Amino acid sequence: NLQGANLSDAKLQYADLRNAKLQGADLRNAKLQYANLSYAELQRADFQGAYLYKVDLQGADLRKANLQGAYLSDAKLQYADLDRTKLQGAYFYKCDF
Repeated sequence: NLQGANLSDAKLQYADLRNAKLQGADLRNAKLQYANLSYAELQRADFQGAYLYKVDLQGADLRKANLQGAYLSDAKLQYADLDRTKLQGAYFYKCDF
């Protein structure tokens, strides 16, 4: 359970965080290349400026999360809940929705 955890600037490449509870976590500027966050609970998590290359967010709950300025390339977002997610300035490249 990592609810509200401060993981800003964390290096989480290849992390297996499937089904993780990260509600309200601070992931600003985190490096999450190849991380598996499928079906994770990420409500209100802050990914501002995070680097999410080839990250798996399938089925993740991103309601009210902050992805402003985040970089997402080749990310898997099928069935992710993006309701009221802040996306201003987010960069999406070759992502699957």
